Amino acid sequence: MREIVLDTETTGLEAYGGDRLVEIGCVEMVNRILTGNVFHVYINPQRDMPQEAFNVHGLSAEFLSDKPIFSQVADEFLEFIQEDTLVIHNAAFDIGFLNAELERLGRPTIARDRVVDTLALARRKHPGGGNRLDDLMNRYGIDSSRRVKHGALLDAELLAEVYSELLGGRQASLIGLVEESTEAPRLVVEARAAHPRPVPLPPRISAAESEAHAAFVAALGEKAIWLKYAEAPAAEKTAS
Repeated sequence: MREIVLDTETTGLEAYGGDRLVEIGCVEMVNRILTGNVFHVYINPQRDMPQEAFNVHGLSAEFLSDKPIFSQVADEFLEFIQEDTLVIHNAAFDIGFLNAELERLGRPTIARDRVVDTLALARRKHPGGGNRLDDLMNRYGIDSSRRVKHGALLDAELLAEVYSELLGGRQASLIGLVEESTEAPRLVVEARAAHPRPVPLPPRISAAESEAHAAFVAALGEKAIWLKYAEAPAAEKTAS
């Protein structure tokens, strides 16, 4: 299963009120394991950078002035995400900006039903607690020392760790990975034989229920598939 963990940075909060995308960061997960395959781009918003937004991500209008505009990176971005599930924190914000940019180009927008919102997951799992990305990293003991300012690629990488924790913890540490240079990582689970109980559990059906079932099976006729299952226990009793 392929999933894309995604984050964006913008000039502000209003996707349809004049604000624009300035950065997109994506990391690929296959079977909930990071593959190392990423997409990252800075985007020239073709406008000024409000001080409030600069304080968040540190991307100035001067820095972005020689970067490509969204129309120049749209095809590469869409090719990377394909039709796979997108994992986003506070998804309405990022999808709103991405779809606004796609609409300006007359391109199909991203359907909301292909998006997993980790903010919604966190609110269900930790009701009443802080569920910002920083809060969740602190809760799960994820190192956030690199996060001096917001950055789309770094935040996507950190969100991938948070997402794994929201789904039940870092299961990958309990299983092996086959390292292959040309294929996505595959999970390898060690098969172990089941051990019989030292003392068998008592039957969960009564003698009357057992007799009623036997009568029901007998009424089904000689070709009833249940007879195949009834023969084994009978044979075992005979052998004992």
